[in-house]
Amino acid sequence: MVRRRWWVVGLALAFMAFGGVWGTQVFGALTTEGFEDPASESSRSVVRAEETLGRSGNDLVVLYRSPTATVDDPAFRAAVTQTLAALPKDDVTATVTYWSTNSPGLVSHDRRATYAVLTLAGADETERGEALERVESGLAAPGLETRVGGITAVSRDIRERVAADIALAETISIPVLLALLVLVFGSVAAASLPLAIGGLAILGAFTALRAMSYVTDVSVFSVNLVTILGLGLAIDYGLFMVGRFREEIAHGAGVEDAVARTMATAGRTVAVSGVTVAVSLAGLLIFPMTFLRSMGLGGLSAVLVAMVAALTVLPALLAILGRRVDALSVRRRRPSTRGVEHGFWYRLAHSIMRRPVLYAVGVLAVLLLAGAPFLRVQFGGIDPRVLPEGTESRVVTETVDRDFVQNSQLPIEAIVTAPDPADLERYVAAVRAVDGVATADVTGRAGEVFRVTVTYASDPISAQTRDLVADIRAVPPPAGGEVLVGGLTARLADQLDAVADRLPWMALIIVGATFLLLFLAFGSLVLPVKAILMNVLSLGASFGALVLIFQDGHLSGLLNFTSTGTLEATQPILVLAVVFGLSMDYEVFLMSRIREEYDRTGDNPQAVAVGLQRSGRIITSAALLILVVIGLFSISGITFIKLIGVALLIAVLVDATIVRALLVPATMRLLGTANWWAPAPLRRFYERHGFRESDDAPVPVAVKVP
Repeated sequence: MVRRRWWVVGLALAFMAFGGVWGTQVFGALTTEGFEDPASESSRSVVRAEETLGRSGNDLVVLYRSPTATVDDPAFRAAVTQTLAALPKDDVTATVTYWSTNSPGLVSHDRRATYAVLTLAGADETERGEALERVESGLAAPGLETRVGGITAVSRDIRERVAADIALAETISIPVLLALLVLVFGSVAAASLPLAIGGLAILGAFTALRAMSYVTDVSVFSVNLVTILGLGLAIDYGLFMVGRFREEIAHGAGVEDAVARTMATAGRTVAVSGVTVAVSLAGLLIFPMTFLRSMGLGGLSAVLVAMVAALTVLPALLAILGRRVDALSVRRRRPSTRGVEHGFWYRLAHSIMRRPVLYAVGVLAVLLLAGAPFLRVQFGGIDPRVLPEGTESRVVTETVDRDFVQNSQLPIEAIVTAPDPADLERYVAAVRAVDGVATADVTGRAGEVFRVTVTYASDPISAQTRDLVADIRAVPPPAGGEVLVGGLTARLADQLDAVADRLPWMALIIVGATFLLLFLAFGSLVLPVKAILMNVLSLGASFGALVLIFQDGHLSGLLNFTSTGTLEATQPILVLAVVFGLSMDYEVFLMSRIREEYDRTGDNPQAVAVGLQRSGRIITSAALLILVVIGLFSISGITFIKLIGVALLIAVLVDATIVRALLVPATMRLLGTANWWAPAPLRRFYERHGFRESDDAPVPVAVKVP
């Protein structure tokens, strides 16, 4: 990289230009759907209905209201029906109104409002969104207040809000990050390096996502994660490698030797960290939901591009800058004449290790108390309340739920195959008899296939309604027939089942791969177990806070969101993968310096103190900078994006402070030399194949646990 630095930088600039032109067009190819399991009963019911009964859905719900007239007024009827009749048939394939069905559910309780349900042309969400753009201006009825909602409108509003939030977050975060980076690095030249790597990571991930969109659906929400991880990990890797490069220069090494030594030490740590974070995110790929798989694909892309850029472009830039890495300094850098024992982190480590039981018990008590609320978590789904109050599509849903027959937009739908009509009647009667069912009626037929629409009184995303779905599914099907139960609540129930089914496998993949990587990095069987347990504690504290904030609604006014009394089920899974990866990032940074010192001296307390002194400032600085990125995403107008931002902010803050700075030194002191224990065969394997920071460092005498 040093000898070919100009070629490397030139290729990187060309790649950034390509990503800026082609990769950023990914926004037009993303979907807001993908929270359901495509192999579930609810998904199969949609496929069966579309194949036999034709596609019908509340793509658009157009709400019409008059301040004075009722739906019985001929002028009201004419205004609505003539407006809808004028819509292009190529874009609107079906229209359902009160006057075409005489359904009382389509009229408000005061009879001054009605809504029409429109089915749009288009094979997918993107095509239906384009149809919405073409017909939206023609939906307004003369003399009536008109509002547009429905699935397609909600999806459009979410997609536009996500794009606006990203633009706002990046507009604010880049200047703030640059200012903080200059303060942390002490010079403009050094501060620009992580931003360059971050830009490469984000544009590279956008390019990868656009390529993937040609072969699979990609969720629009993955771009939020790409931005967080791209910038965050670029900052982490930049801090670690630039700091090591400065150390080597300060010790008198030439530029090329300093870069080579940086790569052999910090570069190896970055490689281990990048692979560890990637493994955590790869656990998301086993889930069938497009949302989680997209997050895994986007996160993997950002992590791998950031890691590769840090191991190729960053050393080339360091070689170009050389000793000018401190150019445009904002503070005078004077070589310290004092040893590490005078540093803040060194003194803190020894202070903690003098009272390890007190610190360990105290921190554990705080973390367990913080995580306790998660024991009463209630999982739910996504509805229009994820949008900010006042958004038109959300207002339509809330108005219909308040002023019309409840759940008329979100019924449970059973697609029933019944060879004998008498058996169908018996089935419908049995469904009506299920406790919690308000009405059950046949609303569509094609040969032997029928649509049975079921209404109910409870919240569609509540556990009570999910139990109702289970009870309806337990009703025996007609003789020789089949029943597929779908609808929003059924999709949520199936989603929760899919998450519960695959979560243990995700945990096994992440824990097993992380354990292996940490053993290869540090040569111990104890340290990986301890690191995994500490990550669980950090996650527990974050999840406990999510229940208090988003489920219980505390701080909803400050954070400007509407609590539904539940947590959307896929969000904790995503947070788990990201937090586990970021926590291991900090663990690898800290333990690599501790291991390096322990290899040199064999003194466990001294290694902990020196390792914390050399990495503590880097870890806290990296955490501060990534908190800026995450914190800005926590102000998103989309509730579950806000949830992800708040969860990551709390987890990173907890992990980089009380876990790494307090709990790690305390437990390292309590375990003593047992920290480095491994059976003799594994110890020999590590000495031969391990990812040590320094190949020329001596390996201490084998450690045996009494």
